[in-house]
Amino acid sequence: MTDDPRLTPLAQSLPATVPFVGPEAQERARGRPFAARLGANESLFGPSPRAIAAMERAASEVWMYGDPESHELRAAISAALGVPAPNIAIGEGIDGLLGLVVRLFVGPGDAVVTSAGAYPTFNYHVAGFGGVLHTVPYTGDHEDPDRLIAKAREVGAKLIYIANPDNPMGTWHRAETIEKMIRQVPDGCLLVLDEAYIEFAPAEAVPATDPDDPRVIRMRTFSKAHGMAGARVGYAIGAADVITAFNKVRNHFGMCRISQAGALAAIQDADWLAHIRATVAAARDRIAAIAADNGLRAVPSATNFVAIDCGSDGDFARAVLSGLVARDIFVRMPFVAPQDRCIRVSVGRAEDIDAFAAALPGALADARKR
Repeated sequence: MTDDPRLTPLAQSLPATVPFVGPEAQERARGRPFAARLGANESLFGPSPRAIAAMERAASEVWMYGDPESHELRAAISAALGVPAPNIAIGEGIDGLLGLVVRLFVGPGDAVVTSAGAYPTFNYHVAGFGGVLHTVPYTGDHEDPDRLIAKAREVGAKLIYIANPDNPMGTWHRAETIEKMIRQVPDGCLLVLDEAYIEFAPAEAVPATDPDDPRVIRMRTFSKAHGMAGARVGYAIGAADVITAFNKVRNHFGMCRISQAGALAAIQDADWLAHIRATVAAARDRIAAIAADNGLRAVPSATNFVAIDCGSDGDFARAVLSGLVARDIFVRMPFVAPQDRCIRVSVGRAEDIDAFAAALPGALADARKR
């Protein structure tokens, strides 16, 4: 019931929607499973064997709540990244941390700036706390730092959101571009730098930011390169005062004990991470080759997915996506023009990409008949 008078006026005003419809819901609606799950940017290669073993051991201790301070995990991240533990907050994935940041910094009517077509879960949180979104367009399939900063100054934004590398396009900015953006953040504003895919990016994309810089908070996750999307573990890196503020609003026992154990083992397994990086790079190259074989162009990517330019408009790309879904291939696509001329294909195992390669020509042929 969205018209329940007991709801707050803000809750009554919101649509009963979610940022993404999960593949499980789509499978229930279709009445059959997908043959290849290539739409959610998960790691089909799975977690580190050490992480799996740690989670199996922790399962017998699941009668206990997880450590509300995530002390060991924060210490391990600190050691791995050279960031002091007081500058690290743990949360239920980047999505959960984004919700906390918005709750801390955005009140009803406050301005927030993002790119039109960028990660929609951030927008979902802003709407949920009554913020007002202001968007700027992409420039050449990249989020545009200069436009974002200019808009933030224009509207007096409390938050600016940018992902580097970007979702849904997979493009990236060099470190110096992000560092310049941080220096230009207006007074009274916080830059939310989403680095969910940073482990896949070239070194040139990783900014050398000061963890005590109050102008930026960086978000990272164990869902992508570490292959633990279902465990829901993310972390934020920011000024100690900002990180401490999370304690005002976070769910202190929200982290699962099993997830904490898996993330602790994963952050310590550098060899597995290197293996995944190499595997993902090879899979990206194969997806790009499949696109070229079908007369399409892959957008260069620094993530674990590839945006494929279908060569026409959003209606055509949606028809291609529908054709793939009809052939049991789960993929997604950007939802704002002109990026919606693309479909977005997550990397996967050889058999998953084989299934995509077999389905794409027929999906394209069907789309061209419309």
